[in-house]
Amino acid sequence: MIPTIIGSAVAAAMLVAIVAARRKARDARRDKLMRAPFPDDWKRHIEKNIPLYNRLPGELKDQLCGLVNVFCAEKTFKGCQDLEMTDEIRVTIAAQACMLLLNRKTKFFKKLKTIYVYPHTYIAKQTSYDGVMVIEGRSVRLGESWQNGPVVLAWDSVMGGARNIHDGRNVVMHEFSHQLDQEDGAADGAPILEHRSSYITWAGVLSAEYEALCKKTREHRHSAMNKYGATNPAEFFAVITEAFFEKPRQMQRKHPELYDELKGYYKVDPVEWVRTGSRRRKR
Repeated sequence: MIPTIIGSAVAAAMLVAIVAARRKARDARRDKLMRAPFPDDWKRHIEKNIPLYNRLPGELKDQLCGLVNVFCAEKTFKGCQDLEMTDEIRVTIAAQACMLLLNRKTKFFKKLKTIYVYPHTYIAKQTSYDGVMVIEGRSVRLGESWQNGPVVLAWDSVMGGARNIHDGRNVVMHEFSHQLDQEDGAADGAPILEHRSSYITWAGVLSAEYEALCKKTREHRHSAMNKYGATNPAEFFAVITEAFFEKPRQMQRKHPELYDELKGYYKVDPVEWVRTGSRRRKR
């Protein structure tokens, strides 16, 4: 019995040491990629395709480029329906996804390994239950995020969402915010927060805002947020993420408490990017 216990303890210690060594090597590799030069053609793709990038202050642009280096090194992109995968597609998607990671301690969407990209909106199988029977069907999709699985995107929707930075709709940010939400194992609109005490305020503010959006949707009233957010709390988090980055002034003015919660979570203030951009144009 004693030799068996000793042997198990040794094996456990070796496993811990191996995991620690791999984590150390991974962190060193990421640090190197964060500091590595950013390819000029990659930067041109981002500047051309993502107007939101051009609002960022210089230090955040540099940080984003480092995050993109890591993302592209660690994730696999696969084209669907004969779509040829190019650096432009990879970098345009990676840059928008990595905007959600700026200034934050990040695990680089640790559950995500593969991003599938269709050339256009695509048809996916859909299963629903009406309380009596299971219904099989199909739906047209712009993108989707699978828990413990891939992200799927339509390239035309990626480009449309990236280039229009005033409509509060960005399919990449939407699907990758789902990835953040799912890191704790549940898609419930409550991602992992920095401090345990933050969950009380988060739940209070987001629950009230979610109910308000549901009410506006039922009454067919206008909202600064996409009414798709009234589907469920997980979709609400994805929708308010889009609005936070693309319609920050409206969000801050009409939903100040919600804006502050998102600013605390994402560690950036997009309103300030808009102000800085306006000052640059006036000069």
